[in-house]
Amino acid sequence: MRLSAVLNLHRFLKLIINLVVLATLLFICQRVWAQEWRPVRGGIPFGISGIALIQQQSNSLDFLIVHDNKKPNQGRLAIINIKGKNQPEYLALNWPSKVLPEDLEALTSIPGTNNTSFIALASAGKAYYIKLDADKKTISVIKEFNLPAFPKGSNFEAFSLQDIDGKLVAVWAHRGEAEQAATIYWGLLDLTKYQMIPAGYSNFTVPFPSGNVRHVSDIKVDSAGVVFISAASDAGDDGPFQSAVYVAGSLGYRNNKLIFRQNSQLVPLYRTNYHKIEGIELVSGGNGGVVVGTDDENFGSAVYVVGGE
Repeated sequence: MRLSAVLNLHRFLKLIINLVVLATLLFICQRVWAQEWRPVRGGIPFGISGIALIQQQSNSLDFLIVHDNKKPNQGRLAIINIKGKNQPEYLALNWPSKVLPEDLEALTSIPGTNNTSFIALASAGKAYYIKLDADKKTISVIKEFNLPAFPKGSNFEAFSLQDIDGKLVAVWAHRGEAEQAATIYWGLLDLTKYQMIPAGYSNFTVPFPSGNVRHVSDIKVDSAGVVFISAASDAGDDGPFQSAVYVAGSLGYRNNKLIFRQNSQLVPLYRTNYHKIEGIELVSGGNGGVVVGTDDENFGSAVYVVGGE
């Protein structure tokens, strides 16, 4: 065999070996990536559109989640438990009345209630003040009320409450879509009158995803007033999906006025090309992080702890 032929054969064999090694590494990486995300339930009716912490223990997290279902035979609420490295346990909850909410898109705990009371928000702007009996695994509806006046055609996917300087601050958002910006609103919630007192609003867009993007798919505020948002896009019930998590800005008081300082340079804290994030929650402590839940349409739902192990 000529020397050139031998050299070509050697290069070919080396290329084959490199391709095999690369394929093996990619397979391993995909397996590791898949293990980070934890499937919850399969199918469109089980997408997570909002998530709120119930209880945090040393090796276990319990969350209340909402589904954006509209049909009578589909669930609205559930509890999921994430324990260690195990897959989440799912427990459906019954809505306590025959008149079911439609298209629940956001969920937040009410500060000062030890994560026993929550507000769920439907896309049309109706809010539901609910109370959870974690032992009996039942829900009671305390009150229904509406968001303050908003433009026709608004579609709300985000709502959060936080105690800031001893006041119950609320932030909520119309999701926006594609070239249409989201609108972030902020104000105070008077729970004695079940009244929202608006303080301001701001248009908001994200650099990623693009295309069929919903600029705000969920929102949460931490105790320092930092506002976290998720943004998401999908091309249909089978995807592809893209999502990102950002710090949108901060809420606080200046001259006795509640203001939102919007972040002018958005930096993705997390991004994915495989899931549609529609629920986020902030969990403090060494085992915590930004917990995200997905509504992956035909692929169901999954959860992931950004910054977790």
